[in-house]
Amino acid sequence: MTSGRITLWYALSVVVASVIPATALAVPVVPNFTQGSMTSHTETTSKVTETINSIDYATGWQYSVSGSNVTNGGQSLSPNPTTNSVIVNPLGGTEGQVTSANSGLDLNGQSFAIETPGAAFQFTQTYMGPGVTNQTVIQRTTEVTSITDTTSIFTQ
Repeated sequence: MTSGRITLWYALSVVVASVIPATALAVPVVPNFTQGSMTSHTETTSKVTETINSIDYATGWQYSVSGSNVTNGGQSLSPNPTTNSVIVNPLGGTEGQVTSANSGLDLNGQSFAIETPGAAFQFTQTYMGPGVTNQTVIQRTTEVTSITDTTSIFTQ
């Protein structure tokens, strides 16, 4: 019978041991190195395309008459003003439109003739009305590459 008691005692010991919770023990983590390094390489490329559209336009008019041995039959040298509309469609495929309404001159009523036929004469009449006087379109593409190399060195 003793062997039966030993078996019973052993079975009870296993049951009691499995019911008692075991405490967990933490083990500290210690780095296993003395020194090291880390290298990082980053390349960034950006491409920028831009259009610069510069438009110069006159908002009024300029008129001048000069000469010698020329007559206008006593008429006024100041032509009648009129209203002009100027619409500018920019070149270079850029958006936008400039519309301008300005006063101008009606030169249809002006009449000039040589005062003394056969004699030398000189005559100059200039008129510059409102509108575009100059347009400059600059299109450029800029590509920028940025390179960053980083090295980190650490020791224990």
